[in-house]
Amino acid sequence: MNVIVGLEIHCQLDTKTKLFCGCSTDYRTDGPNTHVCPVCLGLPGSLPVLNRKAVEYALRVAKALHCTVPEESVFARKNYFYPDLNKGFQITQYDKPLAVSGYLDIEGDEGEKRVRITRVHMEEDPGRLVHKGGTDRPRYSLVDYNRAGIPLIEIVTEPDLRSPREARRFLNKLRATLEYLGVFDSEKEGSLRVDANISIEGSERVEIKNITSYKGVEKALTFEVTRQKNALRRGQKIVRETRHFVEARGVTTSARSKEMEQDYRYFPEPDLCPLRVADWVDGIVLPELPDARRQRFMDQYGLSLIHARTLTGDLRLAEFYEKVAGTDPALAATWVADTLLGELNYRDMSISSVPPDVFSGLLSLVRARVITDRNGVDVLRVLLDELKEKGTCESPEACAERLGLRALPADSAGGDDPVTKAAREALAENPRAVEDYRNGRKEALNFLVGQVMRKTRGCAKPADVNRVLASLLGEGA
Repeated sequence: MNVIVGLEIHCQLDTKTKLFCGCSTDYRTDGPNTHVCPVCLGLPGSLPVLNRKAVEYALRVAKALHCTVPEESVFARKNYFYPDLNKGFQITQYDKPLAVSGYLDIEGDEGEKRVRITRVHMEEDPGRLVHKGGTDRPRYSLVDYNRAGIPLIEIVTEPDLRSPREARRFLNKLRATLEYLGVFDSEKEGSLRVDANISIEGSERVEIKNITSYKGVEKALTFEVTRQKNALRRGQKIVRETRHFVEARGVTTSARSKEMEQDYRYFPEPDLCPLRVADWVDGIVLPELPDARRQRFMDQYGLSLIHARTLTGDLRLAEFYEKVAGTDPALAATWVADTLLGELNYRDMSISSVPPDVFSGLLSLVRARVITDRNGVDVLRVLLDELKEKGTCESPEACAERLGLRALPADSAGGDDPVTKAAREALAENPRAVEDYRNGRKEALNFLVGQVMRKTRGCAKPADVNRVLASLLGEGA
C-alpha cells in the first residue's frame, strides 16, 4: 500500500504592512481588531492597493525554488462563506499564478529526492476564529480580523512525497530556505500553516487542513495513513473529504465533504490589474541558501555531512555556530549540534536565547581543559536554566568555580594530588577488580576509572585517570 502525499503550504511574508492596505502586520501582542481599516475589513467602496514588497518577496521565493515566472499573473476572487472571511471572498490567484514548475531537493527515505513544486501564488490571509471552550466543541467563537489581509504565499507541491517523514523533511528544508531568503519569520505564531493531501495508491485522497506545526504534519499524516490502511483492510472505501487535525489528541476528525474547484466560483479580481513582473527576476540576487552554506561549512570548517546538515538547517543556528566556531570549529560543531540543541529542546528554548559570548567562554574552558567535557555539560545546564528563568546568567568560569567543577591536577611529585589519592582509594576498595585486571580482564580498568571519576565528581580528566591507574597498577599497588 503505497502512500502518496502532496502539500499546500501557506507562508506569511514578513512585510511591515498588509497585502492590499497600509495596516501594520505587527499585531500579535495587540488587542483583537486593532490593526484593521476599511480595505482589510472589506467595507463597501474600499479598493485594494498591492504591496510591492510582498511581490518582491514572493518572487525571491519563486527564484529560490527554481520556478518559472510567467509573463502575466492575475488575482482572482475565491468565493465562499466563513465567519473569518469578512468580504465573503478571498483575493488569491487561480489559473494564472505568480510562478510555476519548480522543485526543492530534500533527503528522502531512499536518498536524495527532488520534490516538484506545482505553483507559487499570492493571496491574502483571512481573519482568525478564537474558539472558547475547546476546539472540538466550543461554546462560542470570536472573530479577530487583525490577521485579515496579511500577505501569504501558497506553495503547492506535486504528490511526490511517500511518507510522513519525507513530508516533515520537506517542510524543514522549505522553512530553512524561506528564513535564509529573509521573507519569513518562523518564530511568529501562525506564520506557516499546512494543508496535506494524502491517499493510499488507488484510493480517494483526503485533505487535512490547517496543521500549524512541523511535528504536527508528521503526526497527522502518520495517524491518517494508519486510519486509511485499516479501513481498506476492512473492505471500506475511503471517502473524499476534508479532515481536521486535533493536535492535543494526535488524531484527525471529519470536518466536511471536500469542495471542488467549481464550488469557489473563481473569477478575475476587477479591482486589481494583471501583474507583469517576469523581468524583475533577473535583478533578484539570492543570499547563500542552506545547501550552499552546508557545502561551505564542510569545506571551510572541515565538518562532517551530518553536522553540516544539522547546523545549516536553521538560519539562526547557522549564524550562531559561525560566531562560536573560533579556532576549533570541530569542537564547536560537536557541542552545538550534539549537546546544546538537545538541552535547548528539553527546555523548549530557542538558539536566540543563548548569548554567543557565553557559549564561546564555555568552549574555551573545555578546550583549555579547565573543565572536563562531562562537567562542561553540567555548567551548560546551569547556565541555560539561569537564562530561561532570568534572561541572563553568570560567566561559565564563575559558574564552574562556584560549583567546584574545575579540573583537578594529577601531576604532583609525591603523588598527593587529588587524582592520585582518589585512584589509590579506588584500588584499595576494589581488590577484586584489581585482581581481574592483572588476570588479563582489561575491561576491569574501565570500572576502576569510573570509580575514580565518581570520587572526583567528574572533575578529573579521563586521560589523567587512565595514566595514574596504569602507573599504580604497574607498581603493584
